[in-house]
Amino acid sequence: MNITLLTLTFVAVNLDFFIMLLFLLKKYPLSQVLLGYLLGNLILMLLSFMAGKLLENFLPEWLLGILGIIPIYLAFKDDDDDNETITKKSPLLAVLITYLSVCAGCNLSIFLPVLLGESLTTFLQTLIYISILTVLIVFLLKLIERNHLIQSLINRFGEQLMKICYILIGLYVLFDSGFLTHIYQLLFH
Repeated sequence: MNITLLTLTFVAVNLDFFIMLLFLLKKYPLSQVLLGYLLGNLILMLLSFMAGKLLENFLPEWLLGILGIIPIYLAFKDDDDDNETITKKSPLLAVLITYLSVCAGCNLSIFLPVLLGESLTTFLQTLIYISILTVLIVFLLKLIERNHLIQSLINRFGEQLMKICYILIGLYVLFDSGFLTHIYQLLFH
């Protein structure tokens, strides 16, 4: 288990989501955000480990880029009563769904090569390490979120900034995965 590689990979694939966590920590209880984010990380790590060779052989990275459409859709979708009811009843589920929709493509495509060929023991150690990083990040962001300047910015511009983040994250996933390039080549060559 390469701690430096795991730390760098975790930070790189979650950096954009750290901003989203500030908004989520403002909106939902700390425990629900922590559990939703932790569950999301564990699900994606498990999927990466279990599906490594399978996805590598059958689904090209550019195809995973289609997941970038989900955060863009969420940015333009109006919050309706059904969505509001779901998130009020289960903030944990709201955080989990947000994390999976924003980070699934990037996490899967980045963690797949990192976890390929790892033993079950090493993978379990990796899960423990990533879980510790997840908890530390959430508590660090909670401290930052409590800052009065950050609170006033989130209160005043939070909804708009969150939508902008969703759009930027979605575009990044679409571009970074090569999805748009691949589609362009299919259509115009």
